[in-house]
Amino acid sequence: MSRVIRRPRGTRTALVAVGTAAILLAGPAATAAAKADAGELGFLFGLSSAPDGSLLVADATQGIVRIKGDSRTLVASLPGAADVDAVGAADFYAITGGGAPDTGEATLYRVSNGQTKVVADLGAFEETVNPDGLEINPNPFDVEVLNGGGVLVADAGGNDILYVDNKGRIDWVATLPEAIVSTANAQALVGCPEAFIPDFQFLCGIPAMPAQAVATSIAIGPDGAVYAGELKGFPAPAGESRIWRIEPGTLHAHCGTEGETRCTVVGDGFTSIMDLQFGPDGTLYVTELDEASWAAVEILQAPTGGTVNACEWGAFPFACEEVATDLPIPTATTIGRDGTLYATIWSLMPGLADVVALP
Repeated sequence: MSRVIRRPRGTRTALVAVGTAAILLAGPAATAAAKADAGELGFLFGLSSAPDGSLLVADATQGIVRIKGDSRTLVASLPGAADVDAVGAADFYAITGGGAPDTGEATLYRVSNGQTKVVADLGAFEETVNPDGLEINPNPFDVEVLNGGGVLVADAGGNDILYVDNKGRIDWVATLPEAIVSTANAQALVGCPEAFIPDFQFLCGIPAMPAQAVATSIAIGPDGAVYAGELKGFPAPAGESRIWRIEPGTLHAHCGTEGETRCTVVGDGFTSIMDLQFGPDGTLYVTELDEASWAAVEILQAPTGGTVNACEWGAFPFACEEVATDLPIPTATTIGRDGTLYATIWSLMPGLADVVALP
């Protein structure tokens, strides 16, 4: 099953080098939300539209930043922020631990009326439950507020989707499976047969290997089902990331295992999915970090450009068209209250990072 790609609309081009930084995290106690000029943006990840028309962006260098017109206000000091999802104009959920290297914290927060409170310790859940049974590696990356209360969290380290209720109780919805993928993209990136990066020399001798389905994104569809996007892990294949549909009400599903019918693949052929976002008409927007995979960004530091796809609602597999191509390091999209599609760009380049309207 492959995505159907129609004509591209709108392009941007860039070639950049990507830096990384160790970032200190906020403590677990309830704290007053910051209200200060955010200045330049740092490492950007999640993006959400608030009811008052402003945008909220998760900036891992400082926290949650509200963008309204030309103003940027730091409304919650949460270094390590990976995502944010608005409940009201001054009420939102945020997660830390997925947006910064080596932070060691994985926490769900709620910020309401100027107060930041811990809702759940996601890292402790991964350590004690570890739904996928692999190494313990909490890395919450995406949060989605549910209309009936509570939130869903995509844990990119745990390769799973979590549910947290209004009292902070955590359960797991589903795990995403490993898959055998081609090493052709990685071999091309590192220059096989010589492989100019010595640690990758072994790739030149094998055509395929297992890769984890890194759970980077979740969204609730018009049918009430959970849609989860994956970024295939090492060896960073191109065109092998998938979108999973998980039946409403599902708990404890190991997707991709024999006899498990509650999870189905409804889209594939993508590369390094970073975000999913449903529009009011049911269109699913799929953000790909880079068409040459995340390795072009994180290992080679020479990205070729990412893509935002619009996938038509109505039948599976999704039929998609590229609505923005050659984007410089996009990590998230959101739809404004006026229907405008916004995206983060230069997202791993502090000082250059920005949120822009797509044509």
